[in-house]
Amino acid sequence: MTAATSPALDIAQALFGPEAITDPYPLYAQAQGLARLQGTGDVLRVPEWNTALAFSHGAVSAVLRSPAAVSGGGFFQGEGENAYPEAMLVLKPMMLFHNGASHTRLRSLAQAAFTPRVVAGSRELVQSRLDRLLQSAAGKAEFDAVADLAVPLPVGVITEMLGLKGEDEAKFREWSGAVAELLGGSNGTPELMQRVEGQAHEMREYFRGLADELRAHPQPGLLSALAAVEDGGERLSSDELLANAVLLLAAGHETTTNLISGGLLELSRQPEAWAALVERPELAVSVTEELLRLTSPVQRTGRGLSQDTQIGGQTLAAGSFVGLIVAAANRDPAVFPDPDRLDPQRPNSARHLAFASGPHYCLGASLARLEGEVVFRTLTERYPDVKVLPQQIKFRPNFVLRGPLALRASLN
Repeated sequence: MTAATSPALDIAQALFGPEAITDPYPLYAQAQGLARLQGTGDVLRVPEWNTALAFSHGAVSAVLRSPAAVSGGGFFQGEGENAYPEAMLVLKPMMLFHNGASHTRLRSLAQAAFTPRVVAGSRELVQSRLDRLLQSAAGKAEFDAVADLAVPLPVGVITEMLGLKGEDEAKFREWSGAVAELLGGSNGTPELMQRVEGQAHEMREYFRGLADELRAHPQPGLLSALAAVEDGGERLSSDELLANAVLLLAAGHETTTNLISGGLLELSRQPEAWAALVERPELAVSVTEELLRLTSPVQRTGRGLSQDTQIGGQTLAAGSFVGLIVAAANRDPAVFPDPDRLDPQRPNSARHLAFASGPHYCLGASLARLEGEVVFRTLTERYPDVKVLPQQIKFRPNFVLRGPLALRASLN
């Protein structure tokens, strides 16, 4: 059999095809089955791409925690601004694409502003915004749980936390959508990429000098706090402030949007779990963890390897890439028995990898958890008869960030 038609390559290519948007889980199972047949256990080698795909919880977790794993490896290899399009220059200073000392510096500066205390203090903000959205939805025979709830809630929360208002808030919402397109592996048309490039230019122009301005004239909110943070004389540059503020904005709502909409869909498909939550609303915390595990709002990620690494019984060579199928790891039956069942009292549901693991563990994980808990607890307490209406579900054309495009529902 030629390399062009090898089974491993066929499956790898299918992971970037239409089936992976509609329902990726059978493809993950097929890939895992092939790995077992090939005797490679937890990883499927795709030599044509110099890649291995990891599916088990153990293998994915090991890569995420490995000091040899490089986030964003290969994205930025040229020198100087002219080496990249404008859109990539927005991404380059993000902590997501840094490792080692530079990642530690960026994350420490951001973490100094985005503290657990800041997140804990946002519960009232989440609840008040949710109350307004549900009040509006309750006045309709049906509503779109994506457009009317899952998108505006986390976007509104993080923009208010950043201190953005009016026109600035609208700009940031649009820009974060562009960043999600870049980060999420969407099927990018030339028109889409042209739009994203234009928005990236707008972002960089807007932020030129903004860090200095915010330091001279502090404002309420995380954006000003990020600009003000100083550690050993280190501060965020304007480009770094832009990149990591937009990352907080994009990451601060993309995961939660998919958690809320995908969670409602999954609860409608497993009514016994919804009934248990209605009976005991305090289970909202554990149900949120189960939904993060089961729906995997971030389906996959990847790491380059800086040195030969043992993963899942296999030696993976330095310079190769490991595709980490987080959604498959979150349904690994060796860790989560009966993995397709939504179990509100699963004792280890928080072992999921929905927020990654290791040095790049999601900075906004606690905020996403808080928003999920508040949404599902409030729905069960106030609208126990909420229904997802019969419909054909279409998912966003994004291989990484998975969630419904729309979800018709009724609160009454």
